[in-house]
Amino acid sequence: MLKKLILFINLLLVGFIAIGQDLPPKSNTLVTDFTKTTLNDEQRGLLERKLVQFSDSTSTQIAVVIIKSVGDYDINDYGQRLGRAWGIGEKGKNNGVLVLVALTDRKVAIATGYGAEGAVPDVVTNQIIQNNILPRFKQGDYYAGLDEGTTQIMKYMKGEYKASKKSAKVDDGGGFPAGIVVIIVIVILIIVFRKRGGGGGHIIGGRGGASPFWWFLGGTMLGRGSGGWGGFSGGDGGSSGSDSGGGFGGFGGGDFGGGGSSGSW
Repeated sequence: MLKKLILFINLLLVGFIAIGQDLPPKSNTLVTDFTKTTLNDEQRGLLERKLVQFSDSTSTQIAVVIIKSVGDYDINDYGQRLGRAWGIGEKGKNNGVLVLVALTDRKVAIATGYGAEGAVPDVVTNQIIQNNILPRFKQGDYYAGLDEGTTQIMKYMKGEYKASKKSAKVDDGGGFPAGIVVIIVIVILIIVFRKRGGGGGHIIGGRGGASPFWWFLGGTMLGRGSGGWGGFSGGDGGSSGSDSGGGFGGFGGGDFGGGGSSGSW
């Protein structure tokens, strides 16, 4: 009996190692087309931006992965293992969803993490596959099927989770109010005037115009007061691209527990 148990465990471990070797390497994007031809660059970009925005606002990661074949493995089991290996979803929330397409096998599966199973149960994933994904796939329009399918998943997952609040950037919290800066400048000018008797010509030029140095000093202080002390009023130009367009920051370590369904066309 003990020998049989040891043999079973060994076979199980061999199976885990084998499927682990067959899994594709972890991607650094939410939309990954390992076939290189199913989606064009524009379609992949549109789908990626949509999913990144949803991830940023809800912390829910919906990944789309297109491969040629799952081989001899069941696509549902393969999807669960892939989602777990990549860590799709946020750690602790386990709110990842994987849409897996095996193009040569003509199969598609939606695998859900532990934290997504309540909002997107198996009956819902099956409906999405049958009603939104497969009709488009049968027409050869893979982008439309994935776009509609992920949109439906987003509708069900919306409101389930919220993104963690990011620490606010200190842009102008330490800046001086413009009015105070003006007063400081005036006081400094008065003190200098009194010390020099008002006629030294260093502050006010011979024709009654201010010396360029003092105009520069006053303008610099005013500029700092209005735009944040030590910073530019226009903000950090280096981070504007990432703030406006966003970017995928990587999978968060979510876990999968067996939820989801599949279909073929």
